[in-house]
Amino acid sequence: MVRVKRGNIARKRRNKILTLARGAHSVLFRVANQQVMKALKYSYVNRKQKKRIFRRVWITRINAASRIEGVTYSRFINKLNNAKIGLNRKMLSQIAVLDNSTFSKILNFDETSNN
Repeated sequence: MVRVKRGNIARKRRNKILTLARGAHSVLFRVANQQVMKALKYSYVNRKQKKRIFRRVWITRINAASRIEGVTYSRFINKLNNAKIGLNRKMLSQIAVLDNSTFSKILNFDETSNN
């Protein structure tokens, strides 16, 4: 059988894993490989969770700003849907944080359109 020398390929594969690992785990290949697999798994899951977390933050901000105006979040969103105002929660939270007068105008426009 022919001898196969994998020195270059194997070294590149191991060095790729070792550069991805951090801290004390970046010395031994076996430990580094476990940590890199775990980190990649967590990063995949957290990319999905990040979307959920930001949506919760936006809803909390909108709720706080709408309660200052005397309306709950669910009633505010219901009024927006009835008035066919197509602003998403990200934009509404940015308006609520940065420009309170515009947010109150959106709320008042919403109330006048239903009457």
